[in-house]
Amino acid sequence: MNILVTGATGFVGRRVCARLQKSQSYNLSSAVRQSGSNPPGSEVVIHEVDGQTSWQCALKNQQVVIHTAARAHIMNDEVADPLAEYRRVNVDGTLNLARQAAEAGVRRLIYISSVKVNGEQTPAGCPFTAEDAAAPADPYGVSKLESEMQLRQLAKDTGMEVVIIRPSLVYGPGAKGNFATMVRLVAKGLPLPLGSIRNRRSLLALDNLVDLIVTCISHPNAANQTFLAADGEDLSTTELLRGVANAMGIPSRLIPVPAGLLQFGATLLGQKALARRLLGSLQVDIEHTRKCLNWTPPLTVEQGLRHCFEIRQD
Repeated sequence: MNILVTGATGFVGRRVCARLQKSQSYNLSSAVRQSGSNPPGSEVVIHEVDGQTSWQCALKNQQVVIHTAARAHIMNDEVADPLAEYRRVNVDGTLNLARQAAEAGVRRLIYISSVKVNGEQTPAGCPFTAEDAAAPADPYGVSKLESEMQLRQLAKDTGMEVVIIRPSLVYGPGAKGNFATMVRLVAKGLPLPLGSIRNRRSLLALDNLVDLIVTCISHPNAANQTFLAADGEDLSTTELLRGVANAMGIPSRLIPVPAGLLQFGATLLGQKALARRLLGSLQVDIEHTRKCLNWTPPLTVEQGLRHCFEIRQD
């Protein structure tokens, strides 16, 4: 089977390519923005991803496209109009690729979206489901929702199958953002006032996401479905920090400070968004994903964290 992976040098794309390259069942083409990136598979240079990108050469004879390329969620965005920039890449760029893929005879497009389409927070014990009404709260989430909507319409208009995957927080070797910040703090051995947080958050090991993506390449039940993705084990911030420390082989230094006091302090300091990520819950229900695909995440959270740091040491 001929497969094109976009964003082949990114956090998710590179791992997907490495997995596919190990199998004799796939002929892999890796789309990158500049030559010399040395991704697994045959390199195809496409430069910018937007509404004007020509994918003609990259799509020739392809049967499946796995679209991981995107303008990722940026914590402190400095562009004048973040939503316009997200739309340029994530909406216009995605739809442009999908249209050309359909015209080229691609059978299935797998789109890596985000749980941010659902929203930013859930009451503890009330996880998001794939059937919930979308409620994105930032420009990144809005752009992902808009791209999903246009992909579904394109699937109806052209007959090309579309599979949408909404991952929760993805962690693994080379992860950036909140997870990387947390790892650095734990590694420094700094005492952290997060020893009594009782929220619940869904996580997703990178290898579990890759396994789900590969499952969706040919599974007949995946066509035109939306799947939430997580490890299936929800942790509190306290449990996650202890798990990271344990995986790194170092002691966790967590001070039990009441969550209410932390929330109050964060509000005074203008850090409500940070408090939401550390103290709030964000759970996803993957029952539909499990049943529809007969899929079980191959790694537990403990295994995923340990594997993450084992790879870092190799």
